[in-house]
Amino acid sequence: MKPFFMASIAIAVLFVCGGVLAARLLLPGKRKGVQACLGGALGLLLSVQIPAVWFSLLFLCGGVMMVRFLLPGKSPLVRVWLGLALGVLLEMQLPALFAYVFDFSIRAHQAAALLMTAAVALCAYLRDRRAPCKMSASDRRQLAVMAAVCLPLAVLSAYLQYTHMIMPAADGSLWCGQSTYGDLCMHLAFVTSMENMAFPPTYNLLSGTSLSYPYLTDSLSTSLYMLGMPLNLSLVVPGTLLMVMTYAGYMLLAQQILGGRYKAVAVAALLFFFNGGLGFLYDFDMAFRDGFARVKEIFTGYYLTPANQPALNLRFSNVIVDLMIPQRSLLGGWALGIPALYLLISATREKSMRQTVMLGLWAGALPLVHTHTFLALGLFSGGYLLGRFIINPQDRRFLLRMAGTYLAITLVLALPQVLFNAVKQTVEGGSLRFQFNWVNNSGGNGLIDGYFWFWIKNAGLPFILMLCACLNARRRGYLDIVMGMAAIFIVAETVIFQPNEYDNNKLFYIWYMFAVILAADYGSILMQRLAGLRGRVLLCALFLWASMFSGALSIGREVVSGYQLFSRSAVEAGDWIRENTDHDDVFLTGQQHINPVCSLAGRQILCGSDLYVYFHGLDYSVQAQDCKRFYENPRENADVLSRYGVDYIYVSDYERSEFLVDTAALSELYTVVYENADVTIYRAD
Repeated sequence: MKPFFMASIAIAVLFVCGGVLAARLLLPGKRKGVQACLGGALGLLLSVQIPAVWFSLLFLCGGVMMVRFLLPGKSPLVRVWLGLALGVLLEMQLPALFAYVFDFSIRAHQAAALLMTAAVALCAYLRDRRAPCKMSASDRRQLAVMAAVCLPLAVLSAYLQYTHMIMPAADGSLWCGQSTYGDLCMHLAFVTSMENMAFPPTYNLLSGTSLSYPYLTDSLSTSLYMLGMPLNLSLVVPGTLLMVMTYAGYMLLAQQILGGRYKAVAVAALLFFFNGGLGFLYDFDMAFRDGFARVKEIFTGYYLTPANQPALNLRFSNVIVDLMIPQRSLLGGWALGIPALYLLISATREKSMRQTVMLGLWAGALPLVHTHTFLALGLFSGGYLLGRFIINPQDRRFLLRMAGTYLAITLVLALPQVLFNAVKQTVEGGSLRFQFNWVNNSGGNGLIDGYFWFWIKNAGLPFILMLCACLNARRRGYLDIVMGMAAIFIVAETVIFQPNEYDNNKLFYIWYMFAVILAADYGSILMQRLAGLRGRVLLCALFLWASMFSGALSIGREVVSGYQLFSRSAVEAGDWIRENTDHDDVFLTGQQHINPVCSLAGRQILCGSDLYVYFHGLDYSVQAQDCKRFYENPRENADVLSRYGVDYIYVSDYERSEFLVDTAALSELYTVVYENADVTIYRAD
């Protein structure tokens, strides 16, 4: 595994060094820092000469230019961040929009590139004529704080993305990490199946079913894959970019709320991204008696980390390794939802209708990126605007006009997406229900932990500071923020939207983003009031350690984790299927979630794993039973093939362990078209 990773780094370093040398020779008048930046960027570009890179650069640079034209009054840091986010949002949306006309094809991407160019030109025409704001001393200090936090997290993220997203091993197998072992195959299935797919997209894990899932983060990887990027890098590159955008965006959001209190901004970011609650207490409790066995299991067991132990009612998982890495739709939602939250606060404070219109357009594009983030944005917006209405009576006329504009634009764009996607899945799946106190009242069977203890042990010590901050919200000028948080918390605490009640954490974490910002603010006040007290620094360090230790252990476990996802035989079978079968061919397979037919080759299968289809609210019982009866008695159940239009029958060790496969009958009745050490594929005719 490591030789591939090291070789990739070595090639990139070689090109970067060559680019820097070329810049020094060609631009001798420039400062060394400028030469290094320009040369390094040139080297990176030359090291990956594929259309996917240039396609992404068009959108990223175009987004930065659009924000520069429209919001020149923002600081350069904010403009670049918002611009990159806008570029990624349009890179997701525009090819999918044109896919309804041209399918998700190269032609759709060409049309998207042309429209992006036209959008940049339109923004140049409609631009704010003021000179762009320049970098200030405050911006430089904020940049330094962001670099200190974000750069190490960016390196960590790149490593985790590479090692967790089908990392190739020397023997030809593909590997992943602990947190991606479950979800990655589903996302791979969406990424590979959408290539040249007619829209609206279909759900290739249950043949004949429409895709009711926020798919745009996955379709971004499909775009890069179609344009020449290897499959693993089509996940790694956008995943790393979205994680870095989330880190930077969260710190800029915190800075917007806290002002120039840079230490508090850094503390808020550390508390959020290293979250994990007090789970470490359970692992270290009586550790000397068991020889630290439970501590060792953190790094060797499967999902025994302090932040995620359902048996102990520890459910507030670490956001980096248990959410941002495996849950790609959530990652896209956070990277693109935080800018919407920033614009909401900025538009109200600056009384800007231009930003309000941008906010409405931005929010309207979010449902198919991540529906939970869109819902959280809507809830926070309602509470926040109500709070502004209460505390700023002089602004009420503007707030009403802003709220009406924001709501109208968002509804026009979002309703069609929500009604035919999220609402359809939630209502038809029968998962919408009332349940107080989330997973602490699992299945509505009564509280497991005391109410406040549940939140303290899961959200950690910052929860206590957050409660104190909320009690002082009006005095500190945060009533609007607290009301926005409360709107999210109340809904997430009382209503379950999906079969998996755990998924409400996708709402709670948006609440928690703001909660730790207020906790950091209140903590800084306490530190000021304790000025002169001996041990003040030690007290602060102990608080941070207790708040971050569970998260750090969870991250450490993920760094050392590694699991084979696809064997060499499975990879070879997936390659053959992709190269020798049609995109719309239907395969009969078992219900294993590690399935190269749908995940690596992107083909339709009759019935996928209940790990996916059940939690997507789909009824698959008939298809599952039909799979079983055909594999075990193909002579008497050939009607299964004709009923579902099956083109190929796939048999591997998974099928042989799941069913009593009658291989003799299959070999007698159907033609073998592919075979290796583990896999046999029959043509179903």
